[in-house]
Amino acid sequence: MAEEGIPGRVVVVGTGLIGTSIALAMRKRGAEVLLTDRDAASLRMAVELGAGQALPDGAAEEPADLAVLAVPPAAVAVTLLDAQKRGLAKVYTDVASVKALPLAQAAQLGCDLSVFVAGHPLAGRERSGPAAAQDDLFLGRPWALCAPPEAKPEAVEAVTALARACGAEPVTVDAEEHDRAVALVSHGPHVVSAAVAARLTVADDVALGLAGQGVRDVTRIAASDPRLWIGILSANSEPVAEVLEAVATDLAVAASLLRDGSEGAAAHVADLLLRGNAGRARIPGKHGGDQKTYAVVPVMIPDRPGELAMIFQAAGIAGVNIEDVAIEHSPGRPLGVLEISVKPEAAERLAEELRARGWSVPG
Repeated sequence: MAEEGIPGRVVVVGTGLIGTSIALAMRKRGAEVLLTDRDAASLRMAVELGAGQALPDGAAEEPADLAVLAVPPAAVAVTLLDAQKRGLAKVYTDVASVKALPLAQAAQLGCDLSVFVAGHPLAGRERSGPAAAQDDLFLGRPWALCAPPEAKPEAVEAVTALARACGAEPVTVDAEEHDRAVALVSHGPHVVSAAVAARLTVADDVALGLAGQGVRDVTRIAASDPRLWIGILSANSEPVAEVLEAVATDLAVAASLLRDGSEGAAAHVADLLLRGNAGRARIPGKHGGDQKTYAVVPVMIPDRPGELAMIFQAAGIAGVNIEDVAIEHSPGRPLGVLEISVKPEAAERLAEELRARGWSVPG
């Protein structure tokens, strides 16, 4: 039995990372979930993971409360049209990371937009497919809702309830504004990350052996599936191109100034770094508020089971709340550095507790 106020019967079309994660989250809330996918192996795995049951013969006996179209941007409109012709649900939404183009295509195809609310949960992983799905993938994450003017209030309410049931924070936004925003904060950065990672294909063993956390942080998202991303970038090409052109200009100017080598040139490069500081500081911090300045407590940790759990337990004993963590591994060595971010007034208390329990804490 589904919890009160959430869709009780949901059809998920597409059992990749996002679709299966939504299915798992809704199952956890007691909803009945039916799954369908053109890829039989993906569908089978999602069912085995407990995400729901396969939709019988690809059709429902009666319309579900909500259908989630977890397909690439280029497939949203045709999938919506097909689902509505089959009467899969009373209300429909999608999860594609581009909104304006699919909405325009859906209107051209004659889809019923009165029962469709375009959606985009801003969560994901470098891994793809149902095996990477998590029922808590959306906890605390924004979930953009781009309702067309025709959308009925009850359709908006149903999709909003879905987002909240998955643990996300619904955010109402215009489709074109959404696409410009994600070009800046997601799609453009992905291409920049890929460009940096591509330089590593010609790196020698010395350079790779010296790779630290900086290059790992910058290139982390470059590990995502290129087939998925070419569809996203193609569907949001103009806004992404504008972001990349602006970044390319900054980089070209910086390169020219560095070749100049003068003190004046260095000052101009410093201006880019300072603007980078200012931009980074504008990213919302914990709970969506302003970023806080935390103290970082570095701890040398051996690579063995249970080490992190014991450190977190020690923090609890010391009465210290951990705000963030990062691990930097030492290449070729069975140890690393755990960087624990805490409130400044708690840093020394945590360091003392960890030292007392035998961990090496510099400073």
